[in-house]
Amino acid sequence: MRKSQSSSKNHAHKRVGKTNQRISSSELRKLAKESGGRVYWDELVCGDAGPDDIDEEKVRRYLERREEIRKVSKPEKMDMETLLLNIGAAKKMKGETKPTNAGILFFGKNPQRFVLQSQLRTARFAGRTLTRDFLDRLDCSGALWEMVEQAEDFVRKNISLFGFRTEYSFQRIDKLEYPIKAVREAIINALIHRNYFEPADTRVAIFDDRIEIISPGSFPKGVTPEKPKHVPVNPVLCQLMYDIGLIERYGSGIYMINELCEDWGIPKPEYELSEVETTVSFRSGGKAIVISEIEKTGVELNERQKKALRYVLEKGFITNRSYQELNDVGKKTAYLELSGLIEKGLLLSIGKGRSVRYVARF
Repeated sequence: MRKSQSSSKNHAHKRVGKTNQRISSSELRKLAKESGGRVYWDELVCGDAGPDDIDEEKVRRYLERREEIRKVSKPEKMDMETLLLNIGAAKKMKGETKPTNAGILFFGKNPQRFVLQSQLRTARFAGRTLTRDFLDRLDCSGALWEMVEQAEDFVRKNISLFGFRTEYSFQRIDKLEYPIKAVREAIINALIHRNYFEPADTRVAIFDDRIEIISPGSFPKGVTPEKPKHVPVNPVLCQLMYDIGLIERYGSGIYMINELCEDWGIPKPEYELSEVETTVSFRSGGKAIVISEIEKTGVELNERQKKALRYVLEKGFITNRSYQELNDVGKKTAYLELSGLIEKGLLLSIGKGRSVRYVARF
């Protein structure tokens, strides 16, 4: 029985007798290993796509952005075909220039026509569990960088904006629930490092207490969230994203995300890895994230007072006794430090004697 391999419709196939059978991801990796090479999905020619499916305006915008960010001058005398070949967005096949998967995802007029699984689905759910109750949803489409912009706008619209004033700052200060730059970086990573041989979409799910970003595929062998390395799953897409400044190389993205979350006052993201998909979860810190902004206005707080403020924002109030238990201090210290928070305009005392409670004033 004669067997041969080909690629069409963004899937690899093998010829078995008189029929074409799709090659699974595991078979494809095995074939690559046997041949001594590696098959990158983004370098494959994109099914039935042709030169007319490339949006030259998107290419022009890419060149302008690359020149601005990476200081690479636009090629004045290079024709479109040669340019696309040089950057991995096209390949020569039997004398004909055909867009690659990377070329369609980055410059295509309608990328999802050829790569249906490239769509980015976003949703805001009611509550903390995955249900059919959507408060908002958006199926992002277009080029990869266009979907990143759409998803960022969706996230901004569907997370909380916390604001406050203190006696030290008469001007209102606002702070989003999550660091947008970190969430955007995670979305970009999901889009460029995912396994496009699989038919599943990339998804962003927003809940009351977290944001989940789910992408098909797992981390490359030898790469973990704790020890990230620059091992691109789709090297051409990575290069194109780098060219326009949406990512940096050297595996620094995860470190940057962790730093941004720590500075914002929320936990570092959690990673759930399987052979099927990768989930990155950002946990909300609630209104307590404004504490670091309060300090920036000149208000000095010790660690016990910051812990007490987080407690108040979570529970609604604090008492002298609960302050003592929370910080392992005596009654007098608790009284003095709570009084200090009142003087700073951050807490308000309600009641008298043993029934006094302290609530937030911001």
